[in-house]
Amino acid sequence: MSSKAVAEADPATGVIPAARWRIKALAVLPNYRIAVTFQDGTQGVADLSAVTTCRECGIYSALKDSAYFQQVRLELGAVTWPNGSDLDPLWMYEEISQRSEWIVPL
Repeated sequence: MSSKAVAEADPATGVIPAARWRIKALAVLPNYRIAVTFQDGTQGVADLSAVTTCRECGIYSALKDSAYFQQVRLELGAVTWPNGSDLDPLWMYEEISQRSEWIVPL
């Protein structure tokens, strides 16, 4: 099942994340992967499948539940989940710019 999210202005502050490395859209893919599109049009996939075998993932442990993983959303241009876990969009941009699929180390 695929889901999509698009960044919007924060209604409380009117902030629109516009840095080229901010994410403007995402889609959940099978096997714990997320397709992302950055503000400058760069696209790629973040593979978080390592979470399924990680023994001590800290805040990322909740992502082992695929239904929870699919609750991913964008907050001010960053990939986040309801428990506060997130991925640094600049780090994602740097990795995905070098190769289209990034295996996230957990």
